[in-house]
Amino acid sequence: MQQYDYIIVGAGSAGCVLADRLSESGEHTVLLLEAGGSDNNILIKMPTALSYPMSMPKFAWQFESEREEGLDGRRLHCPRGKVLGGGSSINGMVYVRGHACDFDEWAQLGAHDWNYASCLPYFKKAESWQDGEDLYRGGRGPVKTCDGNHMSLNPLYQAFIDAGVEAGYPATSDYNGYQQEGFGAMHMTVDNGVRASTSRAYLRRAKKRNNLTVLTAVLTRKVLLDGKTATGVEIEHHNKRERVLAAKEVILSAGSIGSPHLLQLSGIGAPDVLSAAGIEVTHELPGVGENLQDHLEVYFQYRCHEPITLNGKLDLFSKGMIGAQWIFNRTGLGATNHFESCGFIRSRAGVEWPNIQYHFLPAAMRYDGKAAFEGHGFQVHVGPNKPQSRGFVHVKSSDPTAPPTIKFNYISTEQDKQDWRDTIRLTRELLNQPALDKYREDEIQPGASVQTDEEIDAWVRQNVESAYHPSCSCKMGADDDAMAVVDNQCRVRGLQQLRVVDSSIFPTVTNGNLNGPTIMVAEKAADLILGKEPLPAEHVPVWIDAQWQTRQRAGEPARSGIRQQKD
Repeated sequence: MQQYDYIIVGAGSAGCVLADRLSESGEHTVLLLEAGGSDNNILIKMPTALSYPMSMPKFAWQFESEREEGLDGRRLHCPRGKVLGGGSSINGMVYVRGHACDFDEWAQLGAHDWNYASCLPYFKKAESWQDGEDLYRGGRGPVKTCDGNHMSLNPLYQAFIDAGVEAGYPATSDYNGYQQEGFGAMHMTVDNGVRASTSRAYLRRAKKRNNLTVLTAVLTRKVLLDGKTATGVEIEHHNKRERVLAAKEVILSAGSIGSPHLLQLSGIGAPDVLSAAGIEVTHELPGVGENLQDHLEVYFQYRCHEPITLNGKLDLFSKGMIGAQWIFNRTGLGATNHFESCGFIRSRAGVEWPNIQYHFLPAAMRYDGKAAFEGHGFQVHVGPNKPQSRGFVHVKSSDPTAPPTIKFNYISTEQDKQDWRDTIRLTRELLNQPALDKYREDEIQPGASVQTDEEIDAWVRQNVESAYHPSCSCKMGADDDAMAVVDNQCRVRGLQQLRVVDSSIFPTVTNGNLNGPTIMVAEKAADLILGKEPLPAEHVPVWIDAQWQTRQRAGEPARSGIRQQKD
């Protein structure tokens, strides 16, 4: 049996960061295990090809939820990365850290030392922002981030931002900085026209070190325990079962589906869940797989009067020209994810920070890249980002190749239903502002006939899709929280030498896409694992509408409020 200091299960958004940071000094031997294979593929590297990898079994686990009562019994697709880079190699490359208040909420829920001031230095450590370092942004980190608007001349991007301002919302120059709330340019993890996954940003340089071993096409069957201490993992590699030992720690970074499933396969979890799957309980931990959260979204679509949208670029000749320009120059429409403007708003008065997110796309098409209709159109992907609904991931069999039971309980509370009604009405109002008058024609969907609460509820149930942000299924929490799976050091409660580091440990889902905060969590966890002094907290001002308790938006330019971050 081979032995390493650290074994990391999962080479995704978190695992690649850990592999780099834990092997950086050369003092420790590190083994990184990945079920998938290489990310050296044009469909992963080329940003505009983002719709392909997620639907390919070669690159993603093709999970599905159970039938969701809140969605008229539909099952939703839940793909998870199965390739070096994990989700960062198959996602939409949108870079959103989340609102500062999201992380203060984590601290209030028991994740001590994970408030915004403590997380900010790790966001900065991970990032190289195109405009360089400032109070909020990093300028020397591995992950390149950029503002995609400089790549495109499409006037619809600016028109969408202008419509937001006309509707009474603020403009923001950097939603990842001082002010998330408002409308502005969207940021992406793209490096000189190529996807900036964690495999490319972190693992590529780490692979050059002799103390890091990377194994692909490996099925991790379970964590090995000696009493209450993790000693290694059992794996299947080249059709052969092996045991690999960890002298210091086993770290699960298999994601919000994979990490709870692997804990349960190892006998760690709720006794009733384990016994139903025929698995012996080795450590009772009732929160494993619970608290599952996700973001939902709909595509709000309009026909476009002018022939300027991406719907005119879907023929084979246009695709060939776009591909050729990208292959030879790494520029043009192949070098962007096309989500180049965005918005973050609050759904109602009394909500302190934004809970609705917009991705604007100058095309009317499905996520698989196929046109929704003949002609030109544009759309926004929109949905409420702070749902009350909670689901679960439950092991179904002791066979590690059998997928777990995944149920989100989408839109299962009255507040979640009301948030969707507000979202549809606010979005329709937004897209009917004068800035879009010269472009906008008929509403394709939801359609003018969808107006009442009942009509909106029915349309959302039938048309909503996952935004692919499952999280929170091994939540971090305080010592007195019986449902917390890990402590604020990412250590699995009641066990030694076992941690979970990925988006499953989020206490609540953040207001935005998850790749950015997952990378941050891994950067911060690496220092915890190595026993390093944490980077000093950075207390910076954050914009909050001074009258958030009494208004949904300013309506007219108003004085801003400054909220100093808590210790």
